[in-house]
Amino acid sequence: MTQRQQQPGDRFTPDRVRRWNAAGWTVFGLLPPAVAVLDASPARRYWLFGLLALIALCHLVVLVRPDNPVLRARTYLAVLALVLGATSWLLDGGAAFYMVSLPQFWLFTRTARDAITLSGAAAALTVFGGTLGQGWSPRFLTGNTVFTVVACAAGAALGLGAYRFVGRSNERQEQLTAALAVTQEELATAHQRQGAAEERERLAREIHDTLAQGFASIVVLAEAARAATVTDPVRCAEQLTSIEQTARENLAEARVLVGSAPESGVALGSLAATLRRTLDRFVQDTGLTVTAELPDIDLDQRTRVALLRCTQESLANVRKHSGASTVGVVLTELPDGVELEITDDGCGFVVEESRGFGLDGMRRRLAELDGELAVTSSLGDGTRVLAGLPTHSQD
Repeated sequence: MTQRQQQPGDRFTPDRVRRWNAAGWTVFGLLPPAVAVLDASPARRYWLFGLLALIALCHLVVLVRPDNPVLRARTYLAVLALVLGATSWLLDGGAAFYMVSLPQFWLFTRTARDAITLSGAAAALTVFGGTLGQGWSPRFLTGNTVFTVVACAAGAALGLGAYRFVGRSNERQEQLTAALAVTQEELATAHQRQGAAEERERLAREIHDTLAQGFASIVVLAEAARAATVTDPVRCAEQLTSIEQTARENLAEARVLVGSAPESGVALGSLAATLRRTLDRFVQDTGLTVTAELPDIDLDQRTRVALLRCTQESLANVRKHSGASTVGVVLTELPDGVELEITDDGCGFVVEESRGFGLDGMRRRLAELDGELAVTSSLGDGTRVLAGLPTHSQD
């Protein structure tokens, strides 16, 4: 298990706790026995220095190279228990060293059972070593024995309590993690549904503004052509030509919508020129009078398409609902945007009662470009449609 880089918030990670314990154990565990044995015989002093150096080296290896955490930790703790027993024998007691070393039996084991077993074995060796060093006197309950046993029992109690606390914390964390995963999955599903709904709405708007309008034009033109078959063959031929042209345009738009063709060439170039062609077709198909003020304005493709769709929708409404005889179209450049005004002298309608998809589709299309749509109308007074868009940079 490789050591991961500590983050600023990793204040209480296990590795960091072990390092802090190692610092305290070195100062309060290893140094006192080394100082205490300075006045002992050379043999005893060398033996104790050797044991302390051995256990310090083992401890360093476990901290720096935990390649096999379970095996190395258990081996180290077994060696630590033996060193505690030997130190207790050399110093005639090692309760203090045992107490300072006790946390390691809980920090380097994975289960409470291993911690209790190894710390208990270390306590037994500490008691045995101290008793052996002091001789087998009848007064067995020495200070070394009492403090070691009490420390072992207290450590077991505290360790079990800590394990239960950590276990509950881990369980709670797992529950929160599971809940978070479920929430993230639900959020992703909601995003997918929202995306699907937005895509359906976009397709519905595109179909309404292109295919549906084209089919409606074809129906009207076909009815007019049928009526003029006998009375006005020339007019009938013109209307059949318009039907053919509208059908071809619808086919091209359908290919764009299903993704089998590149982006539509609608509104490429000058918007004024595109609107003039649209108005000419409208006049040809309906015979209405159209006045237009269409200056050449440099606009990006999305703005041109949005204004063209608004014009087509408005003209379709004029043809289907208004009964107008005159239509006016005015394109105006503003300091920070552009406005398109379309008026007619038809029968008008109550805007608040309108439930059609067309007006709502125009509003949504303009809103995507930070624009607005204002519709003014009343019964008998015609209709005024005003589309405003901010100026965007050229594509």
